[in-house]
Amino acid sequence: MSINETPIKLEKFSFTENQLTIIWSDGRTSQLAAIWLRDHCQMPQSRDPVSGQRLLNITDIPVDIRIANVAQNDVMLVVDFAPDSHQSEFSISWLLDNCYCLNVQMDVRSESGKKLWQKSSFGGKLPRCNYDLFCDSPDSKQSALQSFKDFGFVILDDVPGNEGQVLKVINQFGFVRETNYGPLFEVRTKVDANNLAFTNLGLGCHLDNPYRDPVPGIQLLHCLQSSTTGGESILQDGFMAANILRDENPQHFETLCRQWINYRFQDTNTDLHSRVPMFETNDKNEIIKVRYNNRSIGTLKLDPDQVTEFYAAYRHYAEIIEREVLQIQFKLNPGELMMFDNTRVLHARNGYSKGGVRHLQGAYSDLDGLYSTLNTLKTKTLRLAD
Repeated sequence: MSINETPIKLEKFSFTENQLTIIWSDGRTSQLAAIWLRDHCQMPQSRDPVSGQRLLNITDIPVDIRIANVAQNDVMLVVDFAPDSHQSEFSISWLLDNCYCLNVQMDVRSESGKKLWQKSSFGGKLPRCNYDLFCDSPDSKQSALQSFKDFGFVILDDVPGNEGQVLKVINQFGFVRETNYGPLFEVRTKVDANNLAFTNLGLGCHLDNPYRDPVPGIQLLHCLQSSTTGGESILQDGFMAANILRDENPQHFETLCRQWINYRFQDTNTDLHSRVPMFETNDKNEIIKVRYNNRSIGTLKLDPDQVTEFYAAYRHYAEIIEREVLQIQFKLNPGELMMFDNTRVLHARNGYSKGGVRHLQGAYSDLDGLYSTLNTLKTKTLRLAD
């Protein structure tokens, strides 16, 4: 709430056995069911005062729970329940902030909580943060992690050029997600490489590891050396591309949501499989994950009447993500590290010359740790403001 906004107050309330009704000073109405109020009791008998976790199971609440009385006590509403004679106190501010009539349930992983982008969105100025500030300044770290949440990526500058430094970066916000490549992996040309990423070939837009379930939510790439010609990095918002597909052909979008396919990675020591759709949506049909990696799609075994439809949708999305207006392109220089959401932001690379040296170290982490760190920083900022 801004300094000029008028605080919303409880205007009046009424109740029946089954429901508490609140009229707010801005004219809105809350209608709160008796079972919801009892389940959300904030009293120490119902919730642990330290963790805030429930101490009772839904089966501990009487099936015939009902409201016996409601009284206002300063900034609280006191609710008496029957038949268990339980009493709950709810702060009026808590009821306002948590009422399901007024507050839409938000999925922080979905497209609705993101800022979808294309090449022109940044005006040539990409989300960046100095590494020392990222480590030492809570405000800078919060800003960088917020950029990651909003746009799906951020670039850190002046990162020490030490091998293994990428793992120290992860320790600033979360935990390392170790895979068959180990805690980190080297991105440089190899003889008989088990992955095209470890050659000097160009790579089309893709997301890593769709053959894992769950996929690593975050990928980091730290540039240690770069004296080759070419090798520019490309990023592209997979959520934006999926939205464009939905606008251009809703049926193609639904096909990639509905049709599950197999992904696979195999070498002499590893054999990974998953069966998932290219697009994952939530109950509001909002995109929450994209899985696109043409190199890792296993043998497609579809129902005969779905083959043509799937390939049409697959081709359409592939064409969209290759549109230059949707892509940002830049050279990742020594001392720079990019981290991006591996469930949303597709990455690619131009081919590069065999002369010179290009050495990046990569690692994976999970979104949970980053979102937790960001939420904690925001909470501390709010407390300081109060």
